[in-house]
Amino acid sequence: MATKILVVDDDINICDLLRLYFENEGYEVKTANDGAEGVNYFKMYEPDLVLLDVMLPKKDGWQVCREIREKSSKPVIMITAKGDVIDKVLGLELGADDFVVKPFDMKELSARIKAVLRRYSSHDNSTDEDVIKFDNIEISLQKYELKLNGKAVDIPPKELELLHFLASNFNRVFTRDQLLDKVWGFDYLGDSRTVDVHVKRLREKLEGVSDKWTLKTVWGVGYKFELLK
Repeated sequence: MATKILVVDDDINICDLLRLYFENEGYEVKTANDGAEGVNYFKMYEPDLVLLDVMLPKKDGWQVCREIREKSSKPVIMITAKGDVIDKVLGLELGADDFVVKPFDMKELSARIKAVLRRYSSHDNSTDEDVIKFDNIEISLQKYELKLNGKAVDIPPKELELLHFLASNFNRVFTRDQLLDKVWGFDYLGDSRTVDVHVKRLREKLEGVSDKWTLKTVWGVGYKFELLK
């Protein structure tokens, strides 16, 4: 079956352009022209990836991304006419997998789509070997699930992927740029503060869970998942 892409953009010409280009590349493409329609189409169409404009009528791209992430970890690439760092940070914090700015090159966008789909497929096809366990914590990429003290905890996909990466490389320090590359998986040109925000939110969830490991800041370098005992 062909990979399904949902394009959500209020510019009909852009939707038509993307549909024709990616259908020619072998994808199955559906389009929606406002945020509410985009959410409905996502539920009905069950796409493998969403290309999501930020500036949309009825529901903006941020809200659409939030609603998608409440139901699914399927890849979302945000598209916007803005190049502001704050937009990129917000999109990534909401769980977007990549971020492209209009006007974009179609070949570059196609390459980003393929890269995101490869990363998602590698997670989606993972086995129980991808479950990491330490004292009072269990992290599963197969199920996109975090368990603390045996109980499942709600967690956005990128937070879980960041925690899984750090825990699978315990006691090793990573810079913010390395984490952006390893977890987000693309050449991020914006502000690396998004890593700090994700770590802060993880610490809020992990506070008091165990005294045998910690999510540690290594000042002047980055972060590591450190085993204490």
